Amino acid sequence: MPDNDRMRWDELFDDLAGQFDAGLEEERRRAAIDEERLRVTRLTLRDRLGALDAYLAADERIGLQLHTGERVEIRPVEFGADWFGADLVGVVRSYGACIVPLAGIAAVLLTRDQISRSLEPLPDRPGSVAGRLGLSIPLRDLARRRAHCEITTVTGTCYGTIDRVGRDHIDVATHDVDVPRRQSQISSIRLIPLSDVTLIRIQTD
Repeated sequence: MPDNDRMRWDELFDDLAGQFDAGLEEERRRAAIDEERLRVTRLTLRDRLGALDAYLAADERIGLQLHTGERVEIRPVEFGADWFGADLVGVVRSYGACIVPLAGIAAVLLTRDQISRSLEPLPDRPGSVAGRLGLSIPLRDLARRRAHCEITTVTGTCYGTIDRVGRDHIDVATHDVDVPRRQSQISSIRLIPLSDVTLIRIQTD
């Protein structure tokens, strides 16, 4: 075979190989795009908040609007199955921490950069026990510690101590902010459905 004919064959095969490689690369790129789109469609609000928490800077905060219309700024600390614990930014009186039921959130108020970070894959972390616990578990801890709480619901706010936690409700002994739970100081006992609770501020001082 003349050298010039072999050269043409070599050029043809090189061109075909280049097209094949380019096709494979394009196919991989499209598969990666489709996989990422599928991942995003499966994200929950808890996933978004957890990813954002992983990438929050030291001085950042997250804005929340509750179903009551109230807005608060928080820094997440620990995530449960259907709730998260957080530090409050801009402490009112002595309430420096809170528990946020995910069902109580009407909207998460984020910057454009925070939106992007909330879509990032969650970093690998050791399995968290808290991540499997429902809302009733931290509430039982508050009841055990007799912690003074400000409990915001869709119908209003009350102050007092959680006495006990049922399957779908809590018993709250209401009393003044600045006094401990004593029988003589209790003005009423309220049974509050957990589905109505939007925020629980916890006295930290």
